[in-house]
Formats: sequence, C-alpha cells, structure tokens
Amino acid sequence: MLHPGCVVIPASLTLAHDLGVQGHKFLTSVLWGFEAACRVGMVVGPAHYRIWHNTATCGPFGSAMASAYLLGLSTAQTVDALGNAGTQSAGLWQFLETGAMSKHLHAGRAAEAGLIAATLAKAGFSGPPAILEGDTGFFRAMCPDANPAAVLGDPDAPWQLLGSSIKPWPSCRHTHPAIDAALELARLGAFDDIAKIRVETYAAAIDVCDRARPQSVYEAKFSLQHCVAAALSGAVDFAAFEAPARARLAAAASRVTLERSEAYTGAYPRSWGSAVSVSLGDGRTLRRERTHAKGDPEAPLSRDEMIAKATMLLTHGGVAAPGELIESVLALADDGPLPVLAFNA
Repeated sequence: MLHPGCVVIPASLTLAHDLGVQGHKFLTSVLWGFEAACRVGMVVGPAHYRIWHNTATCGPFGSAMASAYLLGLSTAQTVDALGNAGTQSAGLWQFLETGAMSKHLHAGRAAEAGLIAATLAKAGFSGPPAILEGDTGFFRAMCPDANPAAVLGDPDAPWQLLGSSIKPWPSCRHTHPAIDAALELARLGAFDDIAKIRVETYAAAIDVCDRARPQSVYEAKFSLQHCVAAALSGAVDFAAFEAPARARLAAAASRVTLERSEAYTGAYPRSWGSAVSVSLGDGRTLRRERTHAKGDPEAPLSRDEMIAKATMLLTHGGVAAPGELIESVLALADDGPLPVLAFNA
C-alpha cells in the first residue's frame, strides 16, 4: 500500500533527461523502480503502515532501483544504492491529525533519497548490504510483523507495475470505492430528500478517513463523509474539496455514517471494497456496492478515462498544452523522446 509513481517517475524522469535517454530506457527504469518499491512495500506489514507512511519509507528503494538501471550500475553498486536508500527511509502519518502538507514532502524526499543513493553508488560510495534484514536494519527497526521472505518470493509473477492501481479522483485511495458507488447512485437522479447515507467499508478506510467536518482541502480529501457527499452531487474534482464546496456539502456530509464491514475488512488489502446506501424521505433505500476500487487491475480505467484524469491533473497543475504533453507520454511506447513540462506563466 504505497504510491510508487510519485516517487519513481520524478526520479527517473529527472535522471533520464540528464542522461539524454529515450522512451524505452526510461520506461524500463520505471518498471524496475515499481518492482523494488512494491516488493518492499508488500512485506512491511500492517504494524508498519499504522505509524509509517509507506510511500516515504518504501519509496526510496524504488527511486534507487530506477536510478541504478539508468546509471548502468553493477550488482554490487546497486546493492550499495539500495542500502543507502533504505537508511534514508522515513515518514510518519502524524500529518493526518492536522491535515498538514507533509505527505507531499514525503514523496519528494523519497524520490531524492533514491536518486542520491544511486548517484553516490556510481561514485563508489558504499551502503549497507543487509539494510532490510540486518539486526539493526529496516525490518527490525520499523516492521514488527514483516514477512522478509516475500521480497524475493514468486519471482515468475507478473511485474508489480501490472498489479498497481490508478487513482481516478484526487482524494485518498481509501475513499475511492465509496466514491464510485456514490457516483453510480448520483447517475440515477438528484436526491432532494436524503434522510441518511450509510457507507460500509473496511477498517483501514475508517481509521484513515473518518472526518465528519473537514476544515481544509487536505482534510476533505481524507474524509469519507465529504467525498461521498461530493460524489452524490455528481462531481469529484479538485474544486470539490475547496471551501465553497465544503460549505455547500456540509449538510449532506453530516448525514453520512460509517460502518465497518467484516466482509470488506476480511478481503482487504486483496480488494478495496465499499457499499453506499441512501435512505430517502419516501422510505426507499438505494444501495450500490463495489468489490474493487475503480482503477484497480480488476476494474481498470479505460484509455479515455486515463487521458481525462491526466488532463485534469495537468490543467490543475498549470501545465501548458496538456494535450500535447499527453501525446508525448503515449509516444514513449514507440521509443519517443522524453516529455518536457512547460508551465503557464
């Protein structure tokens, strides 16, 4: 459970530009980076996730592996890079309490850590080879219920990137199955007489996203109540988390109750599911459920949905000519040149 893309891709893209490589080599580095980050991420255990932000702690292994590939490091040098990436692992969930912006810092520093570690390894800077399993290493310090053997387990399995999910909406991933179910309900028509909204989901989603009255953009993105209210209104975009939307949706969010479902909790994290029920004033109850979050490998986004999501992100980020940038990204599959980001003035 981590976000490998926001760590691996910035490190890979930066280094690939510096080295002047083309699309296929860049894409291969991303593949390697996802593999390392995800293989560490899937073995750290639930106890680690309760305190440590996995993107920050497991991400450096991914950015280091991607950078090692691009730099052409030897096996010994790659071990050095991974060792020094792991010794920089850090990042705590405490930011959630106040909605602080630390999560973005975590991703950036994880990308930086792996890139620095690989660059140093290229210059002969050594790192601890047993950084994961050593007596004073990563697992011993931060992962009381880790499963170290799984790091190298099932070597013939598909690449981890193929099992990764794509988020269609700009909120915490734990809110996404409920958002998807609520959006389907919204397509049935406007509800002016909602008496109660019930969300059934898994325990981790409630632990992270139970915020009945979010007071900031960031808190709203980690609020199941707000996200479901926004989805029932028909739109979950960046504007849905700003102050005007929070005020407009506050009454609907106050009618949302969260319920831990043993069925969804037992299936998590193999599947991220939720159900949303809307009780209307006329006595009817409408319910929709999701076994998987939209964007999971089991419920993938279409090409058009991927492009729409990228367009939303690039436009929000102030990227000039987002359509042209998207086309250049798609051309990487044909070994095209690396995309260059240009921002509006």
